[in-house]
Amino acid sequence: MIPDFEITILGNTSSIPVHGRNHTAQVVRFGQEFLMLDCGEGTQIQLRKFKIKSSRITNIFISHLHGDHYLGLVGLLSSYQLSKRKKPLRVFGPKGLDEIITTHFRWSNTQIDYPLEFVETRTDGMHLLLDHPRFEVFSFPLVHRLPTTGFLIREKEGMRNLIKEKLQERRIPLQAIHEIRQGRDFTDTNGEQYKVKDYAHPLPPLRSYAFCSDTRFEPGLSQFIAGADLLYHESTFTEADAKRALETFHSTGKQAAEIARISGAKSLLLGHFSSRYGNLDEILAEAKTIFPSSVLSREGDTYPIKPFYEQD
Repeated sequence: MIPDFEITILGNTSSIPVHGRNHTAQVVRFGQEFLMLDCGEGTQIQLRKFKIKSSRITNIFISHLHGDHYLGLVGLLSSYQLSKRKKPLRVFGPKGLDEIITTHFRWSNTQIDYPLEFVETRTDGMHLLLDHPRFEVFSFPLVHRLPTTGFLIREKEGMRNLIKEKLQERRIPLQAIHEIRQGRDFTDTNGEQYKVKDYAHPLPPLRSYAFCSDTRFEPGLSQFIAGADLLYHESTFTEADAKRALETFHSTGKQAAEIARISGAKSLLLGHFSSRYGNLDEILAEAKTIFPSSVLSREGDTYPIKPFYEQD
C-alpha cells in the first residue's frame, strides 16, 4: 500500500502577516509521520484552526533565523511542556537556534521534561538530516541574507508486492520471498535463480517534495531539487518589483517558475507573498507564462503528492 504523502500550508506570507495570511509554516505528512517545515508566529493557532494535532509532530525543520520563519517555535515548545509531552522531538536549524531557545527557557525559568534535541544545519552542500525507513530529509543551501537552507523530502523504496499467480505456479523458498520483497534477486544452493522482475510487481515511481523558503533567484538550486514532484518556492514579488527582490535576496513568481522549469519539477507551489499585494493573481499569471503547472499556496489547503502516473 502506498503511504499518503501530503503537505498542508499553515502560513504563506512574508515578513508582515496581513490580508488574512500568516507567517511561513507547513506540515508534511508521510504515512503516520508528521514533520513541520518552519514555524512562524501564529503557527499554533493555525494548527488548531486546521485541526492538525501538534503532538504528532516528531521533527521540526527551520530554514533560517528571520523571525517570520521561527518565532512561533518557542511558544510551540513551551506548549508541549504544558501539555506534558513525553515523545522525543528533534529540531533542525541553523547555528544559533539552540542558543536562542535555551536562552529563552533559562530566563523564563522554563524546564523542558520531554527529550529535545537540536541538530545544526549546514550550508556547504547537500546533507542528509533524517533517515527514516520510508523517506529521507536533506538540507541544501539557499541564497539569502543570512545562512538559509531548503529541505528535500524524498521517498525510499518500499517492500515489493509479490505476484500471487507466480507463487502458485512454483514453490519458492521463504528466503527467496524475503529477498525478492526487499528488491533483491536470489540464487539458491543449487544455482536456481529467482528474479525480482519475475515474481514482484514494479514499484510505483518514488516521490519527492522540495521546500525553498527565502532565496534569491539561483539556477544552481536545480541540482539539489531535480525532478521534484512538488516544489514550493518563495515568490515574494511580482516582476514590477524585481529590483526589490534582488536587493532583499528574494524571488519573483516568474523566477520561481524558471527554477521549477530548469529543475524538471512536476508542479510548483508559490508562497511567501509580500504584504504589499492583497491580490496575488499577477504573481500567479507571471509564473504560468514560464511554468503552467503553477498554483498559489492557500492556507489550510492540503496538497497530496501522488505517484506521477496517478496525477490528473
